[in-house]
Amino acid sequence: MLRPLRPLRTPALLGPLLVVAGWLLTACLAAPAVSGLGGLAGTQPSALLPRGAESTEVARAVEAVSPPDGPLPLVVVWTAAGPGPGSADGDRIAAGATAALASLRGRDRLVGDRTPVLPARGAPAAAAVLQVRPGPGPALARTLDDVRAAAARVPGTRVELAGPAAVRADLDGVFEGVDGRLLLVALVAVLLILVLVYRSPVLPLLVITTSVLALAVACACLYALARWRALPVDGQVQGILFVLVIGATTDYGLLLTARYREELDRGAAVREAMRVARRRSVGPVAASAATVALGLLTLLLSDLPAHRALGPAGAVAMAAALLSSLTFLPAALVLLGPAAFWPRRVGVGIGDGVGVGVGVEGSRSWQRIAALIARRPRRTWALALAALVAGAAFSPLLSAGGVPLDRALPPTAPSVAGQAALARHFPAGLGNPALVLADPARLDAVRTAAARTPGVAAADVLAGPDGRIAVTLTDVADGAAAQRTVAGLRAAVRAVPGAHARVGGQAAQAHDAQATSARDRLVIMPAVLLAVLLVLALLLRCLLLPVLLVLGVAVTFLAALGVCAVLLRWVTGSADTEPVIVLYAFVFLVALGVDYNIFLMHRVREEALLHGTPAGVRRGLVSTGGVISSAGVVLAATFAALTVMPLVYLVHIGAVVAVGVLLDTLLVRLFLVPALVTDLGPRAWWPRPLAADTGAATAARGLVGPRVPHAPAKAP
Repeated sequence: MLRPLRPLRTPALLGPLLVVAGWLLTACLAAPAVSGLGGLAGTQPSALLPRGAESTEVARAVEAVSPPDGPLPLVVVWTAAGPGPGSADGDRIAAGATAALASLRGRDRLVGDRTPVLPARGAPAAAAVLQVRPGPGPALARTLDDVRAAAARVPGTRVELAGPAAVRADLDGVFEGVDGRLLLVALVAVLLILVLVYRSPVLPLLVITTSVLALAVACACLYALARWRALPVDGQVQGILFVLVIGATTDYGLLLTARYREELDRGAAVREAMRVARRRSVGPVAASAATVALGLLTLLLSDLPAHRALGPAGAVAMAAALLSSLTFLPAALVLLGPAAFWPRRVGVGIGDGVGVGVGVEGSRSWQRIAALIARRPRRTWALALAALVAGAAFSPLLSAGGVPLDRALPPTAPSVAGQAALARHFPAGLGNPALVLADPARLDAVRTAAARTPGVAAADVLAGPDGRIAVTLTDVADGAAAQRTVAGLRAAVRAVPGAHARVGGQAAQAHDAQATSARDRLVIMPAVLLAVLLVLALLLRCLLLPVLLVLGVAVTFLAALGVCAVLLRWVTGSADTEPVIVLYAFVFLVALGVDYNIFLMHRVREEALLHGTPAGVRRGLVSTGGVISSAGVVLAATFAALTVMPLVYLVHIGAVVAVGVLLDTLLVRLFLVPALVTDLGPRAWWPRPLAADTGAATAARGLVGPRVPHAPAKAP
């Protein structure tokens, strides 16, 4: 019999009120860190390169004699604007360009001697390489505007800028204000979904506020670590953490609110309902946060600094999400009481159609799904597994060989047009050469060996006592062809006896990063699976079921890669992506995908302890179906928000994780796992069956009488 909800006394509100006030004050103090976090990345180029790689050794040798924020090459390209007198004469364009660049002499940000203006052979074009010091803030953009204005004085020509300086300026412009846009898109998407789920104006705003508070605290912690040089955090890591914190906090809020609503519908008082809801939610929520944190911390095994930075940064973010979900949200819900669910009623013993009603009644749709699985469990999980395997069959179509920056940036970026103009008339690697360090006594022999390497346009000895050779490649420096050239170049210069030659530069860095990423996948992927397996084994207190759940998530990952490969080929015509995408997608999908299995199987085990495994699966699925499906859609929407980012790298991460989360939520967690556990029955909890299953089996054999119903035990 349901009891009427009892109002809270004023003294009972003091504790929750202090918790809410403390969180709001903390968020106000932490707010500046949200906008200031992205500008605290490491400044030394070698800090972003693989540990122990040859290109890293070259970069550090260069930094030892040059400032870490040294000049960047800028390539100015002139092409004829249209037909006319002299438009096909590259020499005339070069002469005009030389005069135009003379006006830039003495500018603060232009350092060193510029190269002579080079006319194109048989084409109306010319090019020159300048050295530009980046400087703080918008200084680089202003310098490039000055260069463009001076170069535009050559009549009848179109001016384009390319090279590392132009790319840096485009990246700075691309990320300007993008964090705010990403946060806005993610929050709006989550808010719309929550309004549809709760059909209440109050509760969605409360859950969103919980996410924003967690994000503010996480950013403040990471800002402090970055200021102390303990953890480099750049714009890409910040963007990933934004969606991770919002998605995870919202999911935990959905789970806690569902339990709270369930207790209210049973007639419990507000504080008692929250006490029970938090006690029964802390296990799966903490296990979920620990799974994601441990999965991300395995990135510390990487040799790439960008990967290692994301690991502890993600762990800090998950701690903030967990703390906010289990402190601020419960306190705010207690303060609001039943008004949080307005205009819907609570405490009247009815469900709300999304699986957060009383007991295990849930909605009729979840009851029908549970009944279908109970009738034909083997056919259900076999069909679900076949669908995943079919998707995984397309995963080899996804090529992780890398995407050149001119294709990774938006097509409207000025450096993209500049690189295209440069490649039409000159070696594509002009202005961004490979750098060879060798014994000064053997420079001539090394230069000759380098110049003879296929894919090399020119090799020039640079002035200075430290033995440097600039090698201009025929292909763009960050492309696959240039990486193959680097492999041949290293073999050629190492063959020179006594030279002790080493090859660095952007092409060599890309080559070394590819090799390091392949090594990281072999080391980190098994570590992630092991960490997740341990968390599941501790939570579910068995061995067979955690192994099956981890294998299911791994197959889901391959299916997500296959689906995204098909989509990329259909939409863009190419399924090329960065090698880091595979690793990041695996870490996120395994850790986040197991989350929903944790939420489901924790409830299934709780019910199975009382009613046996078959009934426990049915009751667990019906009671959690709506809330977990809603949580999966929310998380997929937050990662899909990464597709508004202007870099292909982040768009691909968002797409793969969003597709994988939807597959896991709507196929694996809804059909595959419940059907598999139903088919296995008591064997799912091997090596130690549940007491309810043992009693039911014994009674069925007639050895003892029927099991007498007992009072509900405390949930584990």
